[in-house]
Amino acid sequence: MNCKTWTLIITLTLFAALVGPAQLAGQGPTKQPHYKLVDLGTLGGPHSYGSINGDGFQLLNNSGAVASYADTALPDPNASIFCFDPDCFLGHAFLWKDGTKTDLGALPGMNSSAAGSINSRGWATGQSQISVIDPAVGIPEFRAVLWKHDQVIDLGTLGGTESLGVYVNDAGQVVGFSANGVPDPFSFLFFFGATQIHTFFWENGVMRDIGTLGGPDAAPGSSCSGQPPNVIVGLSYTSFAPNPTTGIPTLDPFLWKDGVMTDLGNLGGTISGPFAAPCANNRGEVIGVSDLAGDLVSHAFFWKDGLMSDLGTLGGDNSEAIWLNDAGVVVGSADLPGSQTHHAVYWSNGKIHDLGTVGGDPCSRGRGLNARGQVVGMSTDCFNSLHAFVWEEGGPMLDLNTLIAPGSGWQLTRAININDRGEILVAADPLGIVPIDDADLGHLVLLVPCDSDDAGCEGNTAAAVSVAPKSSAQITNNLAIRTPRTPHETVAAWRARLARQYHIPGTPKN
Repeated sequence: MNCKTWTLIITLTLFAALVGPAQLAGQGPTKQPHYKLVDLGTLGGPHSYGSINGDGFQLLNNSGAVASYADTALPDPNASIFCFDPDCFLGHAFLWKDGTKTDLGALPGMNSSAAGSINSRGWATGQSQISVIDPAVGIPEFRAVLWKHDQVIDLGTLGGTESLGVYVNDAGQVVGFSANGVPDPFSFLFFFGATQIHTFFWENGVMRDIGTLGGPDAAPGSSCSGQPPNVIVGLSYTSFAPNPTTGIPTLDPFLWKDGVMTDLGNLGGTISGPFAAPCANNRGEVIGVSDLAGDLVSHAFFWKDGLMSDLGTLGGDNSEAIWLNDAGVVVGSADLPGSQTHHAVYWSNGKIHDLGTVGGDPCSRGRGLNARGQVVGMSTDCFNSLHAFVWEEGGPMLDLNTLIAPGSGWQLTRAININDRGEILVAADPLGIVPIDDADLGHLVLLVPCDSDDAGCEGNTAAAVSVAPKSSAQITNNLAIRTPRTPHETVAAWRARLARQYHIPGTPKN
């Protein structure tokens, strides 16, 4: 090696040593991102909706296809007893891809449907009504369905009257849950009647009951960005004996792999499991939420190789894990000291990072994550979604309303998913409407990264009109209502959280 070569190497090494750390200290993107907004519209009615299954599910895949559901122009024929959608229109699942939206339909009859998961092949799963009234609860029965190749397939039940499809993985395996018709005073979902709820695994036309950890019920967790094949995480009663503290049997998270179900344990409480949208990744890691001893507070957990780790909080009582990628990065939220506010966080190598908020909001919540480590979610007044956000390494958190062209007519309130191309699925409300958390009173929109020099891609310095945050007294009151104070209130909060995670939309009429 000649002298000139050595000189060049030494020069480059010194340059990297001097300049590299300075760049790392600043980190963050050197150029603020911008997005082109694509309104996904509806199927003729007023609204389109986010995830029917709650947080932690992939509605947007890496090819830019979206599966969800929207209002048709037809009134719900069952509106006198039950409304599938909040506005009592007939709702249908849809698939959007490259500017074309397809009504996926429902099972035969004037029935509503909704997709809650999409895989890399564009297959979707979810639920459809059938034209039969369930005698136990007085509303139309529901069936788990799979949409593929322009067909809707009824997956059946495990012997009861109801079933729901939760997610479909890239192998085409569908995971969901079903009533089995066996009476159960501790049933997860009384909306299905007081019967046992079991998790099913469906493949090639065969539905399989994967069993429980020894108790009456078991429900699946979520899929995040792609659950591995032949793997299910969920929660299950471990016995039929109620605890004196909570009045229900102990609930533990499970990992089912290749036909074997493993109890993952807990953080000391009697209520835990992957029901705050957790999942497993391709490295065999699992996230979830578990109560601590006494069942008064709950913490996010990270499980790997038989060991459950408490991911902690930002100094307050509670935390939740919502998304996990294959690098082992976890996204969710955690309480600050006093537990009256919470911030979006990510955990990496067991360390917690506070992502902050935008627009002076007191609260935020991380809801999605991609392979590049970009985080999306919502910044709030601790009660209602106000600003959809995106965050990436180095920060700060960015209000997506400031990264789209002005004049869209929409306020971006809640980012749901981000794929590995950086496209973001967002819930948007019309300007001037006071956002209501998770109410979906607008449209789904897709934000596509673009160059700020492109037409329709310039930043919106004025941004959407924001709704003023609630006062500190209002925030404190709202959170005090939500915070469990006794083990029985903890059970009520758990049931409410589970209902949000796997809800049948609408409310039976009185």
